[in-house]
Amino acid sequence: QVQLVESGGGLVQAGGSLRLSCAVSTRTFEDYAYAWFRRAPGSERKWVASVTWSGAVAYYTDSVKGRFTVSRENAKNTVILQMNSLKPDDTAVYYCAAARSWVDRGQEEYEYAYWGQGTQVTVSS
Repeated sequence: QVQLVESGGGLVQAGGSLRLSCAVSTRTFEDYAYAWFRRAPGSERKWVASVTWSGAVAYYTDSVKGRFTVSRENAKNTVILQMNSLKPDDTAVYYCAAARSWVDRGQEEYEYAYWGQGTQVTVSS
């Protein structure tokens, strides 16, 4: 069983930064790839970024490239999403997810068996 708990959300002004953390409770952290998804008000949940098992490669949706960085700290069982230059359109509930395998870049929800409860990010203009 894998449990994920997100933290670090909050209210920030446009142009500001937030650092989201995902604490993963499992003895096999390295067996999973991880991703961040988000659900904006009135919208479906969408993929934001994913990081491979080794952490060597990360993928991003176009709207966050150059602003967000996803990473993993295997020694701490933690996945990080550093968000800079935030925009009001980034307002959403952010979810961390874990997958044993994926196709392509891990952009599909069905590839992830484990999910956190989400953390709210609100960016004011």
